[in-house]
Amino acid sequence: MYDIIQHPIFQRLQRIKQLGLASFVYPGAQHTRFQHSLGAMYLTHEAIKQLRQNGQEITPEEADGVLVAILLHDIGHGPFSHVLENTLVSGISHEEISLRLMQQMNSEMDGKLTLAIRIFQDQYPKHFLHQLISSQLDMDRMDYLRRDSFFTGVTEGVIGSARLIKMLDVYNDQLVIEAKGIHSIENFLIARRFMYWQVYFHKTAVAAERMLIKILGRAKELSLAGEMLFATPALAYFLTQSVTAETFDKQSETLAHFIHLDDSDILSAIKVWSDHSDVVLSTLSRHFINRKLFKTTTCEPLSDSEQADLLAAYSNHFGISEHEASYFFEARTIATSTYDFSDAQILILLNDGQVKDVTQVSDILDAAMLSRQVEKYYLCKFPLFS
Repeated sequence: MYDIIQHPIFQRLQRIKQLGLASFVYPGAQHTRFQHSLGAMYLTHEAIKQLRQNGQEITPEEADGVLVAILLHDIGHGPFSHVLENTLVSGISHEEISLRLMQQMNSEMDGKLTLAIRIFQDQYPKHFLHQLISSQLDMDRMDYLRRDSFFTGVTEGVIGSARLIKMLDVYNDQLVIEAKGIHSIENFLIARRFMYWQVYFHKTAVAAERMLIKILGRAKELSLAGEMLFATPALAYFLTQSVTAETFDKQSETLAHFIHLDDSDILSAIKVWSDHSDVVLSTLSRHFINRKLFKTTTCEPLSDSEQADLLAAYSNHFGISEHEASYFFEARTIATSTYDFSDAQILILLNDGQVKDVTQVSDILDAAMLSRQVEKYYLCKFPLFS
């Protein structure tokens, strides 16, 4: 395990913030994917101990496999967590990149990660081991909710992870929670709902993320057109290439450059781009560095004429084309639900031996409310008069 933690691919997570740009709202949110991954591994270790105490057979090899899988579950995250998936690469998620990096490490380590990869992909006969890594009550969520709550100071996200783990068991190869843990589950789901709208989808965090995406989008457009922008070698590769899932599979240098890409590459480039001759790139970069972010409001979807008016306003103000003006605003819908019935359900083991979905047992959780997609329409736009 020590060799895995010391591996450069895993150490890279020390240079990637767990909450991306949420520190623009909550200055204390400086924790990293590295810290989260270690925390999730610790909780998984505690869960394995509890399941063994309950009589579940988990071999030492299986325990090591689960711990390695949860430790490496986030290694595919790019700079500022999810920003990369919206800009520098297309058609591939961070989970898929994680798998490719795990496979590379496995090759370097003579196949020692094979079992971990099988568990990570849910290709191992004991399905409940995969659920510890990825489900609606996995150790990943248990760690990040409590950790993010602590570092942001948003106390609504505090959950009783230790008690939840004490209530864990397995029934028919599915993770279940003992009936006396129902109130802890209720708190867990409500906390998750609060954290999404107060932290992860906070309008200022959304504004900062969309602004960064616009900056990288403009930088990539200029680079693909032949403009030589300041960038580290890793960032330059992704700015000058159209990177897809196929690129990761067929070009070995893609993973090599990805391994060297982190938050510092992006920030150092944006600082230099602040003085670039391109009005769009320099203006957005300068304002981002100085935290003069897009102004974000929730509203009704814009009509075609309203979007045309915004394009005209930015075009006239900066003396640029309407295409270039489109970089100064974005309208988008953000949606999330608290509970996904299409995913592995959170099951409660009742005292009489029955197993029921949490929504059938709780007297405060309504299935329709939990599963309903809550949508908010955000308009993020550059302030012309500020």
